Amino acid sequence: MEILSKVYAKRFAAWAADKPEVLVLSADLTSSVEVDVFQKTYPGRFLSMGMTEQNMHSLAGGLAREGFLPFIHTFAVFIYRRAYDQICDSIAYPNLPVRMVGFLPGVLTPGGITHQAIEDVAVLRALPNLTILEVGDATEIEGVLAATESIRGPVYLRMLRGEVPRLFAAGEPFTFNRARQITRGDDVTLFSSGISTEEAMRATSVLQARGVSINHLHVSTLKPFSDPAVVEAAAQARHGVITLENHTIVGGLGTCVAEVMAEHGVGQKLVRIGLPDVFAHGASRPYLMREYGLDALALVRGVERLLGQDLKITEDDLSAVRLQEVHSASKAEAL
Repeated sequence: MEILSKVYAKRFAAWAADKPEVLVLSADLTSSVEVDVFQKTYPGRFLSMGMTEQNMHSLAGGLAREGFLPFIHTFAVFIYRRAYDQICDSIAYPNLPVRMVGFLPGVLTPGGITHQAIEDVAVLRALPNLTILEVGDATEIEGVLAATESIRGPVYLRMLRGEVPRLFAAGEPFTFNRARQITRGDDVTLFSSGISTEEAMRATSVLQARGVSINHLHVSTLKPFSDPAVVEAAAQARHGVITLENHTIVGGLGTCVAEVMAEHGVGQKLVRIGLPDVFAHGASRPYLMREYGLDALALVRGVERLLGQDLKITEDDLSAVRLQEVHSASKAEAL
């Protein structure tokens, strides 16, 4: 697996080169959210707002009204928990083209509940006019900015930083509101998003080897959620549907899939794998994913529940976990 470093930092600076209307607003986390390259390259288009997320959102709304394209950058949890009212009134209600880039979504951070955006998709899905995207690898990071150019209103983007794997072929487009087909099969349909797709890929080859065919689709657009391929894939599953996400099972990908299945009369069993209705504590990503049943082995157990049989797959049978150092050259600090 190819691993790339600071993909967003490099891509964002290059993408914005011929777009003078693009401004960056940072909340005291410049290097931690990979906009230090942009700051050095375009210092006149960079605004350091300090730890004042509410004011940052309101200013972004004002800048958008004046013809700028503001990009808010901070940790995902600070974007919506601290400034929900401002997102609603200053950005979403007037349907302004503000881009909110949230780093460390879900259990990616060891910072505990104050830093873990475990319910961000659920909360922000309820806001009218708001688009929600999530990248799963380096290829999607490289393509997502171009994909947002056609979106008129506000966008919330769950972003990855640091060392990021390339799961999909370089140059493959990020297609708005279209799921990415990874494997095809008719026993179980699997929908995954974000970092959960890497976990799913650890398990699917083993499952296929045990005779279970998996129709695996990677989802990068969480709102709107109207790709007809999702309904078609869910309807064709012989044993049922599984969702796997780095988010609480309440209101995220699993809920999106359940809604469209119900609306289209798809009468399949659905297993939602994600953070249960609990807060996570602070620890490493692999530990948290194992502890709360978000990893590849949890997916295997979900498949077994649908099939009603023990496949006798253990952690040793799965591809190795990709371990990352908390402190590294591409991360300014643990958070």
